[in-house]
Amino acid sequence: MDLIIRGENITVTPSLQDYAEKRISKLEKYFNEPIKTSARVNLRVHNTDQVVEVTIPLQGLLLRAEVGEEDLYTAIDGAVTKLERQIKKHKTKINRKSRQGLRQAVQNASSDITATKPTEEDTLDVVRRKHFVFKPMTVEEAILQMDMLGHSFYVFNNAEDNSAAVVYRRKDGRYGLIDQV
Repeated sequence: MDLIIRGENITVTPSLQDYAEKRISKLEKYFNEPIKTSARVNLRVHNTDQVVEVTIPLQGLLLRAEVGEEDLYTAIDGAVTKLERQIKKHKTKINRKSRQGLRQAVQNASSDITATKPTEEDTLDVVRRKHFVFKPMTVEEAILQMDMLGHSFYVFNNAEDNSAAVVYRRKDGRYGLIDQV
């Protein structure tokens, strides 16, 4: 895996670059084959925090972690820990799907149903569906509800114009609103 290390408002020292390369290259142990991609590491100073943002694009998966700490080395460690957690979660999901697929294949083999070629529509499975009754509320009430639930977004019926809307938490800590036209 290639690393592209960039610094914003900070000079990337050779020791910092070596540390980031050493820690991030340890992620390759979670994959069967060498990773053929370029990981982007962005180091920046934001107020009093040292922020490390790591993005690793893979086929069918985007690994991304952003951690702010007082020390860049600690932030790098935190980002790698987050990425490890994401990789383990993804591998668990894949293993679960392959076990379910194996069970399904055994069931299909035992029945006399002939298999058809999967279409593009078959590959886009909705794995979970939720139904809600949206009560009218103001944007401020929706933000409070979102914060209370600990979510990063909240869908609601905007009381001002009686339309569907979404509030979301931005990276900078402020809030955004997506409103229906």
